[in-house]
Amino acid sequence: MSDLIHVLIVDDHFVVRQGLATLLVSRNRMAVVGAAATGREAVELARTLRPDVIVMDMVMPEMEGPEAIALIKQENPDARILVLASFGESAKVAEAVQAGALGYLLKDSSPDDLLHAIRSVYRRNLFLPQQLAFDLTHPRLAAPASDRITERELDVLRLLALGQSNQEIANELGISATTVRSHVSSILVKLGVTNRTQAAVVARERGLL
Repeated sequence: MSDLIHVLIVDDHFVVRQGLATLLVSRNRMAVVGAAATGREAVELARTLRPDVIVMDMVMPEMEGPEAIALIKQENPDARILVLASFGESAKVAEAVQAGALGYLLKDSSPDDLLHAIRSVYRRNLFLPQQLAFDLTHPRLAAPASDRITERELDVLRLLALGQSNQEIANELGISATTVRSHVSSILVKLGVTNRTQAAVVARERGLL
């Protein structure tokens, strides 16, 4: 069924993988297309299966979550990854987001929260529980942007926050993808962040969107 969200599960605990597979079924409009027990397996399966959403633990054998996330995003910048972890320290959340994750959820969350997080990440929306989002962005709130963001950069930022690719933004604004890349680079510098996901978080916290 094409309307299902195809999910790849990555966790080194068999019980967790089985539990998620039981929850992510067609009646919830989801289907598990693969499961990996290590970070290296996750990279390989993400490459071959191209799932809609990857639900991934942070601590795994062979290759831990952040490294696996970065490699997956390097091969497929459009990959949508939700971290499902046992701990919520802001440093760990920041590490996951910097690597390219779109969402971060704790394992003690309710099944409804998990389903909502997967759907949110599937729609390319950033998903962070409120306190985790605050912990991640609060240190930057007092630091002003090094320069004023232009109106055109704001246009790009709004579309970027919706999860659109450079080419999609270019088509929407009637400019070239090269120009979009230039604007994105400038936005990252001005917001003091290192990737698009962080830019969306900080922009929302500062009321730019």
